[in-house]
Amino acid sequence: MIFLASLRARWTSLLGAFVAVALGVGLIAAMGLGLDASLAGPDRPVVRFAGSPVVVLGQDRLTVPVRRGPDTTLVSKPLAHPHPVDTALLRDLRRLGPVRLDGGKRDAVGVDAPARAVRDAVGGRARVLTGDDRRQADPGTARDAAAMVAVNSFLGTAGGVAAFVSVFVTASTFAFVVALRRREFGLLRMAGATPGQVRRQLLGEALAVGITASVAGCVLGAWGGPRLGAALVDAGIAPPWFTVSGASLLTSAPLSWPFQLAFWTGLLVALTGAWAASRRAGRITPAEALRDASVDSGVMPWSRRLIGAALLACGLGLLLWTLVTDPSSLLKRKTYTVQPMILITAAAALAPLLVRPVVRAVRLPGAVGLLVRENCAASVRRTAAVAAPVLVTVALAGSLLGSAQTVSGAKAAEARQRTASDLVVTGRDLEPVSRREIPGAAAVSASASTAVYVREEGSALVRSEARAVRDPAALAATSRLPVVAGDVRDLDDRSIVVNEEWARREVGDHVDVWLGDGRPARLRIVAVLARGGGDNGAYVTSANASVGRGGAAAPVDRIDVRLAAGADRGRVAAVLAERGGGGGGGEVRSAEAWLAATYPAVKAQTRLGLLMLLGISLVYTGISLASTLLMAASVRGAELRALRLTGATRWQVRGVVAGEAVVAVGAGAVLGLAVTVVNLGGLAAGLARVSVPVGVVVPWGVVGGVVGVCVVVAVGVAGAGGRSGGRG
Repeated sequence: MIFLASLRARWTSLLGAFVAVALGVGLIAAMGLGLDASLAGPDRPVVRFAGSPVVVLGQDRLTVPVRRGPDTTLVSKPLAHPHPVDTALLRDLRRLGPVRLDGGKRDAVGVDAPARAVRDAVGGRARVLTGDDRRQADPGTARDAAAMVAVNSFLGTAGGVAAFVSVFVTASTFAFVVALRRREFGLLRMAGATPGQVRRQLLGEALAVGITASVAGCVLGAWGGPRLGAALVDAGIAPPWFTVSGASLLTSAPLSWPFQLAFWTGLLVALTGAWAASRRAGRITPAEALRDASVDSGVMPWSRRLIGAALLACGLGLLLWTLVTDPSSLLKRKTYTVQPMILITAAAALAPLLVRPVVRAVRLPGAVGLLVRENCAASVRRTAAVAAPVLVTVALAGSLLGSAQTVSGAKAAEARQRTASDLVVTGRDLEPVSRREIPGAAAVSASASTAVYVREEGSALVRSEARAVRDPAALAATSRLPVVAGDVRDLDDRSIVVNEEWARREVGDHVDVWLGDGRPARLRIVAVLARGGGDNGAYVTSANASVGRGGAAAPVDRIDVRLAAGADRGRVAAVLAERGGGGGGGEVRSAEAWLAATYPAVKAQTRLGLLMLLGISLVYTGISLASTLLMAASVRGAELRALRLTGATRWQVRGVVAGEAVVAVGAGAVLGLAVTVVNLGGLAAGLARVSVPVGVVVPWGVVGGVVGVCVVVAVGVAGAGGRSGGRG
C-alpha cells in the first residue's frame, strides 16, 4: 500500500525517468527494426540472368587458409581485379546447355543446365550461383552491400548512444529523487522500515516505470521505424530502395528480436539506474527525518568516487596505450566515436565533486549574483544534476564532430602535402599519355587503383589498397611521398613500396603477397612510407596489377601532370581536354580543385549522421533538465518565500532561480569542454605520431548551439517552477 501511495504521490518526480526510458526504448526498437531490414537486404528480383537457372561468376574472391587457435579456416576477400569467365570454361559450359552472355561482358554468364553438372564442370575455376544468389552477378549488389555498411554503422552507434544516455539520465533522476526524499525515507526508517524495505520500495518504483515506459517505447518504435527508414533515405545515408516495415502490436511482430531487445533493455536501464540510488536510500538513518540543512554534504559516496576514478584511469590509460601501440587507430571513426564515452562517463560520475570548484570560480555582480553563486555551491546535488547532462551533450558534440572534422582536415592537409602535380586527370579507363605528348609538361605519371593482400602472422588476411604505376620516376616527380627508408624510383616488377603499418617493413626484405587478381608473388621492399592518415597505401608496377600474368593491365584512373617552369597551365589543360582527358573521357582539374573534391572537410552523410546522434542526446538533456528543475522547484517553496520575506522582489527571486540554472548549465559546459580538450588532444598526439599534419578543429558553432538550447530550456523551466515560490 505504501508503494502504491508513493507512486500516486510522486509520479511527477518519476516522469522524467519515464520519458527517458520510453524514448530510449523507442529509439532502440526503431534502430533494431532498421538493422533487421538492412540485414535482410533488398527484396529485388534477379536482373542480368533472370532467365537462367544457373549463373557462373568469374573468380572474384581470394580464399586462403589462416590459423584460428589450434585450427585452420578459410578466409576470403574480394579481388581488386576479378577474373572473367575464360574461353576454355565457356567451351565446357556450352557442352552442358545454352549459355547466355551479357553483351561483351565476360564477368558472368548464364547457363541453362542442371546445377550439379555445372559445378562438376566448373570445379574451382569460377563460382556457381543458383536461386537468389544469382543477384550477386547484378551490378548493384556491391553498391547495396557498401551502402548497408554505412547504415548498419549509423544504426548501431545511434542505438548505443540512446542506451548510454538513457541509462545516465535515468540514474541521475533516481539519484536526485533520493536526495530530495531523504527526510521521507528517514521517517520511514523511524517508523520501523528496514533498509531492505526502503531499497525495495525504490526498486519497485523503478520496476513500474521500466515496464510501463518499455511498453510505451515499443509502441513508439513501431511507429517510428518506417519514418526512420525514410529519413535515412532522404538524408542520403541509406540507398533509395531501403525501407523499414512497421509493426502492429496486435500481431506477432512484438515477439521479434528488435522489440524483445528494446523492452528488456528498457527494463534493465530503469533497474540499473535505480540500483545505486536504492542502496544510498537504504543507508539513510532515522535521524535524517530531523535534518533540515540547505548545504549539501556527503554528496559523493566513496563507491561513486572509486567508480569515477576507475573510469577516468581506464579512459586515460586506454588513450595512452593506443597512442603508444597503434596511434593510427585513433583516426578511425569507430575509435573516436566509442572511446570518448569512457572519459565522458567518468566526468559525469565525478560531476558532484567537480562542479563546486567551477562554480566558486564564477564572479557575478550584485547581491543577486552573490546569492546565485552561493546557492549553487551550497546545493551541489541540484547543481550537479543540472550540469551532468549538459556535460555529456557538450562533450559528445565537441568530441564526435571535432574528431571527425580534425581527421578529415588532417587527411586533406596530408594529401596536399604529398601532391606535387599541377594538373590531375581522373576518370575510368583512361588512356596513358607520355610527357612528350603534352607540351609544357615536366612529368606525367599514370596510375591505376589496385590492391595487394598479405597474410599477417598466419592468422589474418589483410587487404591493402595500392596504386599501380607505369613510371616510378614520374611518380617521384609528381608526388612528395613521405618516404622514411629506401627510394620509390627503385620500384620494378619484382618489388613493392609499403608503409609502416606492414608487419615486415625493412628495405631489402622480401614479402609474400597476393596481387589484385589473386596471383601469389614474392616481392622485395624498395621503400617504406610513413604510416600517415591511412591513405599512404602500397605501390606496385602496372605489370603486377593485371588480370593474370601477361594479361590486360588494370585500367588507368588517374594521371598526374607536373608543369615545366614557365609553362602555361591553361594551355596544357586545354591540350589534355582535347585529348579527351587522357583518351577516356576523363575530367581535367587543377590539383587544388581535385584535392577539394576528393578530400572534403567532412562528408555530408557523416556530418548529418553525427548531428542526428547529437540531436538524440540533446533531447535527453532537455528531458533531464526539465525533470530535475521541476523536482527542485517542488521542494523550494519555503526557501523562496523566505527570500521574499527578507525584501527580495518577485523579479529578483526569479532572477536568482534563472541565474542558478544558467550557472549550472555553464558549469556543465565548462566540464564538457574540458573532456573535449582531452579527447581532441589525444587525437592530435595520434596524428603527430603517424606523421600527419596536426590542426585540431573544435566545432564551436555546434557546441554553442547545444549550450544555447540548454540555457533556454533550463531558464524556461526554472522560471516556470519558481513563479509559485516567488509569490507572496
